[in-house]
Amino acid sequence: MEVSIIDVKSKNKLTGIISPVEGEEIPLKKNGWQFNWKSLFKVEGSEFYKLTLKGFPNQVEGIIMISLMNEEIVYLNNIEVAPHNLGSSGKYDNIAEALLAYACIQAFEQGTSAYRGYLSFESKTQLIPLYQNKYGATHAMGQKMFFDQRAGINLINKYINS
Repeated sequence: MEVSIIDVKSKNKLTGIISPVEGEEIPLKKNGWQFNWKSLFKVEGSEFYKLTLKGFPNQVEGIIMISLMNEEIVYLNNIEVAPHNLGSSGKYDNIAEALLAYACIQAFEQGTSAYRGYLSFESKTQLIPLYQNKYGATHAMGQKMFFDQRAGINLINKYINS
């Protein structure tokens, strides 16, 4: 699936590709990634998707892990942008946004009954305002958050190339 990302330096819009992760493509902690993706990749029932630049399928710019909870609601287990895309000095922008939008697509495709289109996740406390204000997520309680159908559609329309 094609998404739009931004080259921070030139401000050019680039095409990214979101696709399933194969075992040999797993980012490693020793390369600066925060999560132990190699260990997470072994969790049964989970799906992993990477974002790469079109034409550069081996350079992972970001990755997500999702699963279907109770066979009805899609859960975003983990999301991470590549170390070279972190913060204001990052190389590419819209990586996390595009991955969140893709997870919302999966929520529409895999979610069932009343949970179709809902994406649930837990946030670090300091990121709750970001998810609410920038992305439109709803704070349920504690660190639990979710994107409802409306917020998901907004992300999809903004970051996924149709």
